[in-house]
Amino acid sequence: MVTKMVDLCDKIGDMEYATRLFNQELVRKSIEFPDRFTFPFMFKSCASIGSCYLGKQVHGHLCKFGPRFNVVTENALIVMYMKFDDFVDAHKVFDEMSERDVISWNSLISGYARLGKMKKAKGLFGLMLDKTIVSWTAMISGYTGIGCYVEAMELFREMQLDGIEPDEISLVSVLPSCAHLGSLELGKWIHMYAERKGFMKQTGVCNALIEMYSKCGVISQAIELFNHMKGKDVITWSTMISGYAHHGNAHGAIETFSEMQRAKMKPNGITFLGLLSACSHVGLWEQGLKYFDMMRQDYQIEPKIEHYGSLIDVLARAGKLERAFEITKTMPMKPDSKIWGSLLSSCRTRGNLDVALVAMDHLVDLEPDDMGNYVLLSNIYADLGKWEDETKVNLFGQRSV
Repeated sequence: MVTKMVDLCDKIGDMEYATRLFNQELVRKSIEFPDRFTFPFMFKSCASIGSCYLGKQVHGHLCKFGPRFNVVTENALIVMYMKFDDFVDAHKVFDEMSERDVISWNSLISGYARLGKMKKAKGLFGLMLDKTIVSWTAMISGYTGIGCYVEAMELFREMQLDGIEPDEISLVSVLPSCAHLGSLELGKWIHMYAERKGFMKQTGVCNALIEMYSKCGVISQAIELFNHMKGKDVITWSTMISGYAHHGNAHGAIETFSEMQRAKMKPNGITFLGLLSACSHVGLWEQGLKYFDMMRQDYQIEPKIEHYGSLIDVLARAGKLERAFEITKTMPMKPDSKIWGSLLSSCRTRGNLDVALVAMDHLVDLEPDDMGNYVLLSNIYADLGKWEDETKVNLFGQRSV
């Protein structure tokens, strides 16, 4: 009865009640102690509600009072611990398993890959004999996630040489690598393969292809894909807006956002980041301010540092340097080197030494070894005819006091 109740809670997505049922009624009141079928559900429940403490508590009950461990229960434990980024306990469970199946290996490899611990993931992957599409995809996704795009693409090819046909998830995992490396040929092959396999019905595959074509410089193909897509989600719209921004087409980005609003699709932070970037390219500072305010007021999206950075860049590029500088003073978080660098760069164009010196003071603290900042300040001095100060910056790698 208890297992059925927990199973029902799992199916309807009420993990919190499932956990409370286990913890309060089963353990404290001892109405009925769970059997070997209950524990996997409980570990899944603990992972879903993000309770590492309760997960370890349930694990302790299993060790002390529960039925004999089995591969299903142990696999659920590994998944739970990796969800909490607790790879030490996850690996301990794995090492102590008397029997392992494909899920055991895949769960640990996927967890390490997700955490960016590719050396560990690669070691396990090399030891794995029955490799499946899941394990290959986990490795490809892991390499992509940490920016090792060449390794991701090489692994994608190795997978096929090993006789494993890519599925839609593996395609989505490798396409960002094609985008970042500009590997248009592989991207086109993936597109044709996806059409042949019927994967183009998957929104995620289409989204990844739109991004790939945009970043590889073929915006026309991205637009064609976008226009023929059915079931567009917020990622689809945001990716297309970012694609237009990447190509400096502010009109296309703004018009796409208007279509998005007409389609009653709620934007997210990435959507507005693309819009602000598009405005920055062509100096539409009033439009940029409008979108920044809209994000907060109309959609209750709290701006992150990258949104502030884009807004400051919009204003600075448009010559509204003082206004951009004022925003850095009112930001809820400390401006990063990218923001101060943007201000410093715009100071040369506008000949604003006062703001340049403030920006440089912060950049010296944030990235003291970046000689490009000193060169930029030196050029500002030179442009203003302050040759003595320009010489001191060149000689000592720092501005004069």
